Amino acid sequence: MASAHIEEILPGRATTRLVPAVPAFPRGDALPVRGLLRLPGVYRPQADSCLLASVIRATTVPARASALDLCTGTGVLALVLARTGAESVLAVDLSRLALCSARMNGAVRRLPVRTRRGGLPTAVTNGPYDLVAANPPYVPCPPVTDRTLMSCDAGPDGRAVLDPLCEQAPALLAPEGQLLLVHSTMSDVDRSRELLEAGGLRTSIAAKAVVPFGPVVSGRLEFLVEHGFVAPDARDEELVVLRAQR
Repeated sequence: MASAHIEEILPGRATTRLVPAVPAFPRGDALPVRGLLRLPGVYRPQADSCLLASVIRATTVPARASALDLCTGTGVLALVLARTGAESVLAVDLSRLALCSARMNGAVRRLPVRTRRGGLPTAVTNGPYDLVAANPPYVPCPPVTDRTLMSCDAGPDGRAVLDPLCEQAPALLAPEGQLLLVHSTMSDVDRSRELLEAGGLRTSIAAKAVVPFGPVVSGRLEFLVEHGFVAPDARDEELVVLRAQR
């Protein structure tokens, strides 16, 4: 991916500038969608996005499927869902800039991606869905002092978004529906499985990958080491994609 770039739209200007692309995913997988439009402050797709996208592409999508991309960011996973065969895709995020990015990315590709501003309640209200993809905030964080990082805030244990999502997962899913959820082992994958199974869902691990720390983890490394989430000499983390099915 050395020659690939992501376009970043600058507010109030008619031109764009090119910024370096996300590093290639381990084992050579490229960013799942090239040429993404990304407004400043919107989460840049990382290895977790690539890992989850690879699972989506390997998943059989039912005919006329309705899909959800929760915490959509640039909409990269919504695009993958649409290209994999979903008839309609809803992209949900709290950030207006993220929704604008996702809307533009869907429109320029003429893909059936709709956007809604909100969180989990909005997603539930507009459901149910045959396939849900979620890459929520999951990196533990100290008390928030910089609101520009709100899209990555996951609470002191990394579970602020994961717990309610896992608890409400059954309400998101249509009969035979499934959830694909990615997060790091530092935010307790076993806890996610327990909550999903308590709601009557069957869980399995769809994919794993060990990846170098990304910018969010690197920016909080002192806190993570101090609170025992990572070892002092650690330089990478394990990502896991959970599959939960009715």
